[in-house]
Amino acid sequence: MASIFVSGSSSNWYVYSVMLAIALVLYLVRRRRFIVQWVDGVRGREWPAVSAIIDIVTVIQETEQTRYGDRIVGYLASLTYFYRNPELQTGDYSRMFEKEAEAQAWAASYKGRTVMVHVDPRDPSRSVLREEELQGDPGGGTFDPQAR
Repeated sequence: MASIFVSGSSSNWYVYSVMLAIALVLYLVRRRRFIVQWVDGVRGREWPAVSAIIDIVTVIQETEQTRYGDRIVGYLASLTYFYRNPELQTGDYSRMFEKEAEAQAWAASYKGRTVMVHVDPRDPSRSVLREEELQGDPGGGTFDPQAR
């Protein structure tokens, strides 16, 4: 294998570049949900904030198929929140964990909490819960954004 790198053939570098590009695309496709969530968070930074309640929390086992069968990739914890602007709207925020117990504990710590979400002024059904808004005390009670 090392002789491939030593040979100096430019076609080998082309093959490795293509393989690296394919691996990067596959990684980005797998993480698409989190990339979109991050981009929306950056874009929604200037949107007006409204109060929302996290009412539904879920943890789903994420798997991928391999030639030897399914392999657990991680555990996707999702927080679903509800807000009025002016009609009842919903949104969600997700985070991936390696261990199911950590995902369950994280999600459960936000159940019933009040958080601030940023709402698209052109489309009130579109909102973003930014990670910074979750930095308050997840140990229970409500989150008061004025207490920062």
